[in-house]
Amino acid sequence: MNENFTKPTPLGRRKSFGFGDRLGLATPGHVAAARKFDFASIFAQQSIREMERTQRTPQEVMQAAQAALAEVGWKQPWGADADHLKLPEHVDYTAAAGFCFFTIDPSAHVGKGTLTSELESLYIGKKFDVPGVATAQFDRASLQRAVVKYGGALEHIAVMGRHIAKTMGTRPFEIEISVDETDEPTSVLEHLFVAMELKRHKVPNVVSVALRFIGDFEKGIDYKGDVKKFEKALVQHAAISKHCGPYKIGVHSGSDKFEVYPIFGRVCGDLLHVKTAGTSYLEALRVVARKDTKLFVEIIEFCRGRFGIDRQSYHISTTSAQVASLPPYAGSRDEDIYLDKVAGRQLLHVTFGSVLTDARFKPRILDVLRRNAELHAELLERHLTKHLSLLSKG
Repeated sequence: MNENFTKPTPLGRRKSFGFGDRLGLATPGHVAAARKFDFASIFAQQSIREMERTQRTPQEVMQAAQAALAEVGWKQPWGADADHLKLPEHVDYTAAAGFCFFTIDPSAHVGKGTLTSELESLYIGKKFDVPGVATAQFDRASLQRAVVKYGGALEHIAVMGRHIAKTMGTRPFEIEISVDETDEPTSVLEHLFVAMELKRHKVPNVVSVALRFIGDFEKGIDYKGDVKKFEKALVQHAAISKHCGPYKIGVHSGSDKFEVYPIFGRVCGDLLHVKTAGTSYLEALRVVARKDTKLFVEIIEFCRGRFGIDRQSYHISTTSAQVASLPPYAGSRDEDIYLDKVAGRQLLHVTFGSVLTDARFKPRILDVLRRNAELHAELLERHLTKHLSLLSKG
């Protein structure tokens, strides 16, 4: 373990929280919230898609976190998550920047598996006893569904896992598996299949698996769905993670899911990793709304024009008609419409890439944040404290 804490390190199976920072100025506020709780913190967290959309390099993401942590005197281990890696070359340039937590995203291979005689012999007719879960057994139909859905993804995960291990060499690392980007929830049997195949493929150092849960985990807003059904399923998923790992349950699109945070905390205990990003970007825009109304109005109108295109790569329920019906921003009395209510939050959330790659906006946003660093940190601390507090109440 590095004693001066200037570099990230694997965090193991401690419960953990990822603080995504799309602008490179959020770490002081993140630290202020993190210091109040016992979650291990990931302060450098950026997906390949986010880096492309913010025009940042892995080195820039890492250096921003390191500089801020040195400034505030952070004296604990911290992590760095190279998020949603789809290709081996993504591993190469994030590893070169010092990232040590690698999230494998096999979504391009989901739905492309093929049931083989080998898999039939391994699973059909066998009973799998998992404490806390009724005896699990695959018939041909249930195995077929699991294999078609995740079989191709698991083969890709195995390739990526081997590449990560080769790339990192003697450097310590850990892996998160993301199988959450599917139309249908991950069933208990499908989770068991994923867990057992990760072992069979010998994917190294798996510390977290992100599933597609029951209900909707939309960007930037609270959980939508039947909370009782959600908890019942989560109990069984947690039982599998303890028995087959142990590994943490990963919660992607984890921002602002206040209704189910206590359930995650209670059910998962230390085997929990929550990932946030867009919610911190929205708090940055809250600073802009309060300190440069003209700029905020320009951003809103630009986002309206981009929404129809930008929403296509996100799972959200807000429609173009709802966005069109939002009133023009007329000052502080409208802050909640755009930064607290569903349609406004999702409008600003999904268009972040367009805003941050437009030369008219990013420099001015950064200038507002630098001139109002204290307010920025205060808003982030308050908002992320709410997240961590509810997760701790479980």
